[in-house]
Amino acid sequence: MTEPHPESDPRLIADNAEDGLGEEDASSPERQCAVTRERLPKAAMLRFVLSPDGVVTPDILERLPGRGVWVKAERGAVDLAAKKGAFARGFKSQVTIPEGLSGLIERLLLKRCVDTLSLARKAGQAICGFDQVRDALRGGCPAFLLEAADGAEDGRSKVYFLAKALYRDVKVAGALSAPELGMAFGRDRVIHGLVRRGAIAETWGVAYGRLTGFREAPELTWFQETDG
Repeated sequence: MTEPHPESDPRLIADNAEDGLGEEDASSPERQCAVTRERLPKAAMLRFVLSPDGVVTPDILERLPGRGVWVKAERGAVDLAAKKGAFARGFKSQVTIPEGLSGLIERLLLKRCVDTLSLARKAGQAICGFDQVRDALRGGCPAFLLEAADGAEDGRSKVYFLAKALYRDVKVAGALSAPELGMAFGRDRVIHGLVRRGAIAETWGVAYGRLTGFREAPELTWFQETDG
């Protein structure tokens, strides 16, 4: 069965009524979570809309028209929103919640990450390969080092500590597997990669930050002992 892509569904209900949990001032950099009621930057949130038949639909690209309900970009928050009726309250309507909503969001966010990396590669803003990354590090501090979640510890440590010897602020993204990184670079597997600083890197950073709300970010523990 073909995987649906709800972020591309143009059929949506328009509803501009304000209740504090729907659409807000578009110029505001923050939104209120329908579950925790926290006000957070949009980059830390996910937007949801209703399809015409009342299905809660993740709007990963934030482009779909109609009333939006925002939820913190974490698996627990989305699951709680579904369990506690936050979507029905936010939309002021009966809603249908897709089975496995959090899993669907993870897949959509992964696709967003892969697509953005692919765009960066085509624009010359992302490279892969141990030697290529090592050489690129000497040309400037990257926005992100990319290390496959299933890569070898020895290899990623060599790349990381070379970067740390050159730059103070080194960000590592390690939540994608080697086959997933490979999809972005047109290869079967990629272990080491790099994203250069720029607008595409900023887009990637938002997508990756949201993805790590739905899967482990192993880089948080990879270098703790050696970093001290």
